[in-house]
Amino acid sequence: MDLINIIFHIDVYLTDIVSAYGALSYFFLFVVIFLETGLVFTPFLPGDSLLFAAGAISAISSLNVYLLILIIWMAAFLGDTANYWIGNILGQKLSSKIRKEYLDKTHEFYNKYGGLTIFIARFVPIVRTFAPFVAGLGKMDYKKFFICNISGGLVWTSLFIGLGYFFGNIPLVKQNFSIIVIGIIIISIIPIAVGLIKKKN
Repeated sequence: MDLINIIFHIDVYLTDIVSAYGALSYFFLFVVIFLETGLVFTPFLPGDSLLFAAGAISAISSLNVYLLILIIWMAAFLGDTANYWIGNILGQKLSSKIRKEYLDKTHEFYNKYGGLTIFIARFVPIVRTFAPFVAGLGKMDYKKFFICNISGGLVWTSLFIGLGYFFGNIPLVKQNFSIIVIGIIIISIIPIAVGLIKKKN
C-alpha cells in the first residue's frame, strides 16, 4: 500500500526529497533508476512516472534538467549493463527464481522485435527490467546490446524528463498530477495487457 501511495504521489515525495537534500537528490534518483533497470527482482520500482515527476520538479527547483538527464541516462545505461552481465553469468541459476510469465513476456518481445527489444523495452514496465537479463541469458551480441542500450536509455530519459519539464507545471497538469501519473502507468502497461489478452485467446 505504501509503495502504491508513493508512486501515485511521487511528485509530493520527490519535492520533499529535493527540498531536504538538494543535490543529493540526483544520487537518490540514480539509485532508484539503476535498481529498477539493473536488478530482475525490482521491477516494481517507479520508472516512467519518476522521470516525469523529476522533470516537472526540475523546472521549479534547484535541479538542473540537463544534469538530471545525464545522471538518469547513466543510471539507465549502467543498470541495463549490470542486468545483461547478471543474465550472462548467473542467468541459468536465477531463472528458476523469477516469475515465469515475466520471462515468457520478454521472450515474446524478442521473438517479435529481435535485437531492438532492448530499445523498445525501455518504454514498457517490467519488460524493461527483464529484457537485458534475457539478452545476457541468451548470449546476445554485446555490441548490438550496447548500441540499443545507450540509444534507448537516452531517448527514454530525455523524453519523459523533457515531458515533465515542459508540461508538468502547467496548472491543469499540476492540479491533476496523480491522474497524469496513473495515466502514464496505464499507457505503459497497455502492450503487456494486450499481449496477455491475445495469449489467452
